[in-house]
Amino acid sequence: MVEMALKSFLTFFVTIGPIEAAVLFATLTPKMPYDVRRGIAIRATLIASCILAVFTLFGDPILSELGVSLAALQAAGGIILLLIALDMIFARPGGAIKLTPPEGAEAQTKDDIAVFPLATPLIAGPGAMSAGILLTANARGEPLGVAIVTASLAAVMVITLVLLILANELNHLLGVTAQRVLIRVFGILLAAIAMQAVFNGISASGIIPR
Repeated sequence: MVEMALKSFLTFFVTIGPIEAAVLFATLTPKMPYDVRRGIAIRATLIASCILAVFTLFGDPILSELGVSLAALQAAGGIILLLIALDMIFARPGGAIKLTPPEGAEAQTKDDIAVFPLATPLIAGPGAMSAGILLTANARGEPLGVAIVTASLAAVMVITLVLLILANELNHLLGVTAQRVLIRVFGILLAAIAMQAVFNGISASGIIPR
């Protein structure tokens, strides 16, 4: 169970990206008062938590109703996470964990950025949604396993909230170089988790004999 907890926490941490979300949040709110930024951070975190909780707790049953097997879900989720990991490792501009230019332009003109782009797609993005579904599916319906995944999600969201509130301080403390180093390190770890998910999916599918 310790292994599951560590894997769930790391997967959520990397796919949600609290550090990068905080850095981007700081760039979107440079002149806002502290109280306003704190309110936006709290609302965004709550909204993103609700979105990810729904996908984590109910994504697997919905896919089961659609006839999607666990093996297919593991392989597909692993591929999505691998693509995100590659964007992180090679720091590709406009990658899966970034805002597209139109999204960035729209975000700059919004009075309240809590829902868009902060809650989604910055925090509750496709990678984090896929990670929630995949981790819950791997728990195979065991109450303890599902509880561990949910607790890991909650822990990461608490960290995300704290970092968003301290976004300006974090941005100044780390600097661009340290941010990029951390992102690449987490990207490598996520790539390993993603490949293991793909291997598990292929193995469970029976396509390749064990």
